[in-house]
Amino acid sequence: MTITRVNGWFTALLLGTATLSCAAAEDSAPVNAAETVPVQAAPAIPGAPLRASQLAFTQLAPPPGSMTLRGTQPTGQIEFGVRSDEVVTRALLNLSYRPSPALLPTLSQLKVYLNDELVGLITVTPEQLGKENQTQLSIDPRFISDFNRVRFELVGHYANLCENPANSAIWLDIGKESGIDLTLQKLPLKNDLSHFPEPFFDARDTRPLTLPVVFAAQPDVTQQRAAAILASWFGSKAGWRGQNFPVLYNQLPTQQHAIVFATNDARPDFLRDLPPVSKPTVEIVSQPDNPYEKMLLILGRNDEDLLTAVQGIAQGELLLRGDISTVDSVKLLAPRRAYDAPNWVRTDRRTTFAELRQYENQLQSDGLQPNPVSVTLNLPPDLFLVRARGIDMDLSYRYTAPFQQDGSRLAVNLNNQFIQDYPLPPKNTSGQQLLHIPLVQGLQDNSHQITIPALRLGVVNQLRFDFDYANTYISGTADGRCETVTPVSHHVVVDDNSSIDFSGYRHYIEMPSLRAWANAGFPFSRYADLAQTLVLVQSKPDAQQVGTLLNALGNIGAQTGYPALRVQFSDDWSKAKAQDADLLMIGDIPKDLQDDRRIGALADAAASWMNKPMRQTASDVPELNDSDRAVESTTAIASRGPLAAVIGFQSPFNDQRSVVALLSDGSPRAWQLLNDALTDSGKRAAIFGSAAIVRESGVNSLRVGDTYYVGHLPWWERLWAQLATHPFWLAVCAVFVVVLFALMTWRLLRIITRRRLLDDEDE
Repeated sequence: MTITRVNGWFTALLLGTATLSCAAAEDSAPVNAAETVPVQAAPAIPGAPLRASQLAFTQLAPPPGSMTLRGTQPTGQIEFGVRSDEVVTRALLNLSYRPSPALLPTLSQLKVYLNDELVGLITVTPEQLGKENQTQLSIDPRFISDFNRVRFELVGHYANLCENPANSAIWLDIGKESGIDLTLQKLPLKNDLSHFPEPFFDARDTRPLTLPVVFAAQPDVTQQRAAAILASWFGSKAGWRGQNFPVLYNQLPTQQHAIVFATNDARPDFLRDLPPVSKPTVEIVSQPDNPYEKMLLILGRNDEDLLTAVQGIAQGELLLRGDISTVDSVKLLAPRRAYDAPNWVRTDRRTTFAELRQYENQLQSDGLQPNPVSVTLNLPPDLFLVRARGIDMDLSYRYTAPFQQDGSRLAVNLNNQFIQDYPLPPKNTSGQQLLHIPLVQGLQDNSHQITIPALRLGVVNQLRFDFDYANTYISGTADGRCETVTPVSHHVVVDDNSSIDFSGYRHYIEMPSLRAWANAGFPFSRYADLAQTLVLVQSKPDAQQVGTLLNALGNIGAQTGYPALRVQFSDDWSKAKAQDADLLMIGDIPKDLQDDRRIGALADAAASWMNKPMRQTASDVPELNDSDRAVESTTAIASRGPLAAVIGFQSPFNDQRSVVALLSDGSPRAWQLLNDALTDSGKRAAIFGSAAIVRESGVNSLRVGDTYYVGHLPWWERLWAQLATHPFWLAVCAVFVVVLFALMTWRLLRIITRRRLLDDEDE
């Protein structure tokens, strides 16, 4: 028997039927009267772990902050999920809201729905108008499923007769202090891999993935590679949530699921009694002292078996079943091509919006004023768009046609920058419009044309379509009669067959660029399987170093959407010299590179030096000239404070290869700071340039030293790119071309004049 959500419902019913009662003691001092009956919490199973969860509205999707309900947009919603290994025993909705002072009391209400079931009704009273109010709504846990949508609907009235639904006096603000308090209870799970990656990763859980990894002792190079591949696979699943992989040696975490790597000869003490295995094996078992927490055991006769087991998980997780599975063989197919990461827009052909869709019904909306339709465009950081005038896009959409020509329009926005808008004509033509957005602006005709400015594109881009309807309402006439119009919801759809074309562009980028590494894993992510990446690790690493390695590979997997199946590892710098690959260093800089000022941001264990430029910018835009990048001083400072750094520089062995080094002063706190910087999206956003220094105060990035270019451009495009970033030399070249053209014209005219004179003499 397998564990499904049905088991969760069944267990919840076994916990006890929720009773609908309201005690007199609770009614004596209510927060605010709401027309709903409190629900008593279900009794907990003795010994089952309980967890309290506070979900603020700012954490829930969509992330709005405060939510404003209006007459023409009377609904708003938040969403949350419940893990498959937990059941909700108590739910409380805390609302902070402020109604418009113009609303009519009693006639105006706020309705609360959970999964389209009415669970609460708040009547607006005279003393609430225009004031901040708080109320609590108890929710029956039986109404809560694995994915939940809480919808708010405003029934707002400001007059008894002749109301206009579009009147600006109809509004109610739901504050961002609102939230949902949940009490969740652990469910006993069966040892069954058919639900994998649950419970280790649950797509319903919107929190960052925290998954401890356990080794018997300090892992060697092969074990580190196996763990890194598995971390990148889990990172590809976690995606936008973020991920963190704490590392432990010979001990289990408390109150957490965990992954355990073990061979027949090297096992943690808590697995000493486990029988030896004869093949690469994946097994799920309960932790020895906690039946509610699971262990994913990666077992093998030796380290190579561990690697095979991990590759089997990354390639064939759908084949796992039962409590134990063996991986007989894994054969990697043809290597992936450059720039074909699943999370990236294709650059070798057109990309349809169906490929960019991240969830069902993303490309459609409805309502009196439909919510915007948006798609995310993740681009390779080295896509060279300097000379591009626009991007070719074919856009097809359907919409509820207005009754008459009333100014309703479709607005196109890129990264919150307005691009163009188009009228939504009434239904006197076909219900489908085709927009062609050319790369180069063509002749004006009856077609709709727009140019997306390529220079505004970054690594992560948001393309948004706003369907703005001009709704007309009649509430009264000059003779005193009252005429009302029932509002009709509008439906809009951006067709899946719409496409955008980034093919034909070259790949060329100025390096080092730690922003490209932090936001897209570049240059390692050029190949989604990291086929041309070599990771240089320590032969005897401590737990924090291994954690940094797993977090770095997990980030790259989240950005590409694909595991690092072909990444190579080494602990021998001499062997690394001979490989044509981009290099990721974890730990120490090799001795023969420690004196290179391009690299050194740290010297000894507690002393550091760094190159300080005269001036620095806040982004990777190449605004510094050679004098600005010049080193002003070399400073050595001894300190007890923890210090870590991320350094980027050109490979000393191949001018088209790059090195990114993750370093610390050796203290556990420094590695923790570095891990926090890798797992925190806000701190990663502060990483740019060629060196990022991580301290207790935060992340400080610098752009110092020489730059180099990765990729290929023909000489004429390279010349144009250089001139485009140096206006002075562009002006000099323009003057030179004008003078040269004038001299050639003057010379040509002299030749023509001489010929005429000769012809006159001959006559």
